[in-house]
Amino acid sequence: MRGTYITAGVIALLLVLWLLSGQIGKDEQTEHPTLAEAQRERGAEAQDSAPAQVRARVVQAVPQVREVVLRGRTENKRTVEVKAETAGRVIERPVDRGSEVAAGDLLCRIAIEDREAQLAEARAALEQARIEYEGSLRLKQQGFQSETAIAQAKARLAAAEAAVASGELDIERTTVRAPFAGVVEDVQLEVGDYVSPGGTCVTLVDRDPMLLVGRVSQQDVAKLKPGMGATGRLVDGRTVTGTLTFVGHQNDPATRTYAIEVEVDNPDNSLRSGITAAIHVPVDEVLAHKISPALFALDDEGRIGVRTIDDSRRVRYHHVEIVRDDVDGVWVTGLPEVATLITVGQEYVVEGQRVQPSFESTGELPAKVDDSRQSTPSGATGRGGSVRAEPPVAVVAKP
Repeated sequence: MRGTYITAGVIALLLVLWLLSGQIGKDEQTEHPTLAEAQRERGAEAQDSAPAQVRARVVQAVPQVREVVLRGRTENKRTVEVKAETAGRVIERPVDRGSEVAAGDLLCRIAIEDREAQLAEARAALEQARIEYEGSLRLKQQGFQSETAIAQAKARLAAAEAAVASGELDIERTTVRAPFAGVVEDVQLEVGDYVSPGGTCVTLVDRDPMLLVGRVSQQDVAKLKPGMGATGRLVDGRTVTGTLTFVGHQNDPATRTYAIEVEVDNPDNSLRSGITAAIHVPVDEVLAHKISPALFALDDEGRIGVRTIDDSRRVRYHHVEIVRDDVDGVWVTGLPEVATLITVGQEYVVEGQRVQPSFESTGELPAKVDDSRQSTPSGATGRGGSVRAEPPVAVVAKP
C-alpha cells in the first residue's frame, strides 16, 4: 500500500514539472503588425535588397480649369397664369395652345353687358355733383351756405368721380392682355364660359431667357459667386453658355444642397423647359497631370494617391486630388510639376524602396537628365555594376 502512494506521488510530481516546463523559456507573445508597420518593415527590408524592376514615365503638369459640375435641367424663367380681373361671359379668345404672342396682345375678351350703361349713369351723377358743388361755392360767397354743406357737396363730387373711374376700369378689364412676349402653353377658358375674378384665361410661358437650374453641395457652394460664367451640356448634345445669376442661401433640409440658377439667352426659342443638363462652372485654374485611374493607390487613411520615383531612384507616395475626368484618363493635382510616375509594378513597391525603372518611349522630347548620370538615369545603380536603361521621356498631357 505504501508503495502505491509513493508511485502516485512521483507521477503527480512529474505532471507538475511537465506543466511548468511550458512556461519556462516561453517566447514573447507574437504580435501581428498593422498594415502601416508591415509597409515600413517591407520598406526597411527593401533598403538592402536588389532594386525592383518597374516601368516609369516622366509626366509634366499643364494648366487645367477646375470646375464644379452639377446635374440640373432647363427651366422657364417666367411661367404665368394670366387671370381675369372681372366677372362675365367670355366672348372671344383669339389665341390657342402654342400661339406666339407679343406683350399687350389680346388673350381673352369678356362681354361688356351693362357696364357701359352703368358708366353713363356714373358720368351723369358726376355732372350733377359738380353743379351742386359749384352752386355751394357761389352761395358761400353770398353768405347763404355753411361750411358743412360745402364739405358734403365736395364729398359727393369725389364719390361721383371715383364711380366714373371705377366704371372705366371695369370696362378696360374685360380685355385680358399678355403681360410679356411668350408662348401660350395652355388655355383654361373657352368662348361662352363664365369667368369670375381670379379665373385663369391662359398659361403664358416666357422662353427667353431660359434658366439652367440645379443644386450644389455644401462642399462646393462657397466656390460659386453670381456673375461667374457657366456652360450647360444638354442631354441632346447641345452646349449652351450663360451667367450664374443666383446661389441659394438656405439649403434643402432633405439633401443639404443649395439651389443655383444660370441665365441662358434663347433668342430662337430652341430651348425647352425640363431638358436634363450637366452644368459646368469654372472656379479656378490649376496645374494638373493626366494619368490613368489604374495607377491609384490607397493609404492607411483611405486617401487616394500615386507612386513616383525621386532623383535617388526611391519610391515616393503622393496624395492627389481629382480635378476632372476624361474618357481616357483623369486630371489630378498634388504631384510635382515634373514627376516620374510608376506605370507598371507600382503595387509591388513601397515608399522608400529603391527601384530600377525602364522608361516608356512615347516619341516626345526627352526630359532633362544630369549629364554625369546618363549611364544610370536618376543616379541609381543596381548591385553588381551599372544598370542599362533608356533615358526618361517627357510626356506632356494634353488638355
